[in-house]
Amino acid sequence: MHRSGMFRSALVAGWTCLVLALPVIASADTSRNANQMLQHADDIKSANNDEFVEILKRLDGEQPPLTSAQQLRLRYLKAWQSAYRGDYATAVPQLDAVIAQSNDVTLKFRAGVTVVNVLSIASRNEEAFVRLSQLLELMPSVSDPDAREQGLAVAALLYNGAGQYDLALSYSNRQLAENADPKSFCTGSQQKLEALYRSGKLQTFNQQFQPGIDACKRAGEPIWANLIRVDVAKLHIAKGKYAEAIKVLDSNYDEIQHTRYPALVSAVDSVLAQAYWETGAIEPAQRYALSSVQDGVKNEYTESLVHAYQVLYLVAQKQGDYQAALAYHEKFAAADKGYLNDVSARVLAYQMVKQQVQEKKLQVDALSKQNQVLQLRQEISRKEAEARDLYLVMLMVVLGSIAFWAWRTKRSEIKFMQISRHDGLTGIFNRQHFVSVAEHALAQCKKTSQDASVILIDLDHFKAVNDTHGHAVGDQVLKCTVAACRAHLRANDLFGRLGGEEFGILMPDCVAATARQVAERIRSAVADCSGSEGGLDFPVRASFGISGTRTSTYGLRQLMIHADNALYQAKREGRDRVIVYDHTKAETNPLPPGVLDRRRG
Repeated sequence: MHRSGMFRSALVAGWTCLVLALPVIASADTSRNANQMLQHADDIKSANNDEFVEILKRLDGEQPPLTSAQQLRLRYLKAWQSAYRGDYATAVPQLDAVIAQSNDVTLKFRAGVTVVNVLSIASRNEEAFVRLSQLLELMPSVSDPDAREQGLAVAALLYNGAGQYDLALSYSNRQLAENADPKSFCTGSQQKLEALYRSGKLQTFNQQFQPGIDACKRAGEPIWANLIRVDVAKLHIAKGKYAEAIKVLDSNYDEIQHTRYPALVSAVDSVLAQAYWETGAIEPAQRYALSSVQDGVKNEYTESLVHAYQVLYLVAQKQGDYQAALAYHEKFAAADKGYLNDVSARVLAYQMVKQQVQEKKLQVDALSKQNQVLQLRQEISRKEAEARDLYLVMLMVVLGSIAFWAWRTKRSEIKFMQISRHDGLTGIFNRQHFVSVAEHALAQCKKTSQDASVILIDLDHFKAVNDTHGHAVGDQVLKCTVAACRAHLRANDLFGRLGGEEFGILMPDCVAATARQVAERIRSAVADCSGSEGGLDFPVRASFGISGTRTSTYGLRQLMIHADNALYQAKREGRDRVIVYDHTKAETNPLPPGVLDRRRG
């Protein structure tokens, strides 16, 4: 539930029990009644959203009118409801208005944390991390335990989404340590388990799940309890225990539907669809997949949506409805690409903001040094006659410090640029940079009428390697593959990781036949990763698809489509082979059977 399920879940993180210091006015009965209604609404907004909405409607017509502080609190709750329903364009301006107009530190902080979460959900990732950084700096001055809980929960959630699982664990552990009430234990446990699950550190069923679910029940937080159950069901599926996954979610399905929380409902339907498909139950698999698509938040690409479209494609293909299968595959591909792009954007936004914060700190340090210089100059001007030598020495030291910090800042900028263009694991080009330089290289080849070829490489059965041996071994396989490729590439060849276990090579001044020879050598080298020489005790194989400009023109998109078609053919014909694109065969089979299987290795 990477984007919607995980990020939108913070809308309910620590937002209950909002305690505001409302002024005591003379008309005590009316004011106390309004305060009680506001507090009750705040307490139940995620546990009983229907009643929460009714209370907001009653407060709108309350007579006499609410005080200014009460009105701001009501506006905050309305903004929360807008975000809960997915209306982010309305929620953010409402929350910013509350921040600007309120004098209550607790309310301003909570509204700010809510804005951070909504910005993240709406894919305004860089802005979300910038504002989160500002709020975390303010947290030491916030004493309200509920406000601190909300801030820590949202921090853990954003860092989980950016793949910074150690940071997420740090903030969830702080939340569990600071507040021992059931609600804090509930939300903190969910985020901690999410980080452990996504980082691959939670490989077995242990005693950590049930205490978190029990705490959520005691706190009246069905959304968080069922988010934990979703992770439990996913772990069951990963272990091949499909009936157990169905049992975990089906027994709580009515409660899940009653929350009316789109992200949770869609995620549960998607996981159930996967589990039923794996058991061979076609009808419920199709029904739950359709429900997941319908119930999800519109115009968002989520992990739930990707898996739902995948199941619908497989069902249509199983039923022989190839027209529907083609349509669902196109939606699956678009959702998968959008989801992966969003994950990458979050990671990049985190890295960018982290770099900006470091640069800002360096700038502040430099300004501090400059202020020291000014103070020294003023002091020296009063004692110029007796301290001239000291002045010159100090000035040189300070200027040297400024130059040093400027040099470090520039070096950090260069390092960050290098990181943004290369894959963090293998060191080769990432997809975005590979596409950029490849398009430029093809344009040059076209001008000089040079041939060029594209090779796409996909490791066979890579998902099974990760599931069986763990992600650390999977990373070792990827590194060994990259080393095998590099050993057979020329200096002017372009090499990049396109995503997961898929790699791309552009070979300028090279026809497809020559590229095939290179690919065969690489295929043999990849196989050498197995055994004592490569350090891996299981077979490592890869499939290759090749296209050339003589048949596919100089457009990178067309070259990669044709190479991808050849790669599909290699997978279909048994894997561990090299196929050169043949346009006569490709035209007769635009959607090869098993097209989704290649994504799984």
